[in-house]
Amino acid sequence: MSRLLTTSGALAALCLGLLSAQSGSAAADAPAEGAQVVIKTINGSGCPAGTAGATVSPDNSTLTVKYDAYTARAGGNAGPTDARKNCQLVLDVKAPASYTYALFGLDHRGHASLPAGATATIKSDYYFQGTTDDVFQSHPLTGPYEDDWAVSDSVPDNRLVWAPCGSQRYLNVNTSLRVRAGSGNSASVVTMGSTDVPGTSYRLIWKRCA
Repeated sequence: MSRLLTTSGALAALCLGLLSAQSGSAAADAPAEGAQVVIKTINGSGCPAGTAGATVSPDNSTLTVKYDAYTARAGGNAGPTDARKNCQLVLDVKAPASYTYALFGLDHRGHASLPAGATATIKSDYYFQGTTDDVFQSHPLTGPYEDDWAVSDSVPDNRLVWAPCGSQRYLNVNTSLRVRAGSGNSASVVTMGSTDVPGTSYRLIWKRCA
């Protein structure tokens, strides 16, 4: 299930979503110890070296990725390679002993400036190293649009992908932004996150390993 929200409505819905997640099974099974996350590799035109970071919240409920320079542009003075930006992160999430985790919710935030006729697409997917299961999401934006944006996805129970117990598997997180100019070739811009607002939050659910 997915939805597209803007400004204050987005912020309120995201807060409610996090509260609901923490009051359900994710909170009941969350480990008392803190998880840790390390970015092993980072590649992509949307995340040059030093412009992205990842953290886990103190209550182990949320994995957050912050981008400082993730912007796609089309029209105006934009070059041909500016219309699509991507970022590929390989994360080492160190779970507390005897626990495993899955990502059951995804929240993406940013800003878009799209004149009439312009379009933008926000895509993401994630998977664990060495597995064939992945979760893919795609969201369109259509101009005229001048606002912050937020998209929120819930992963169904039957599509949860759990980190394998007893083995080290990196989490691969891939995102992309694509924008097409509108009529008159006016400048069109879409951004993932900012220096003040995290671009992506992944909500975690935990369980004990058998």
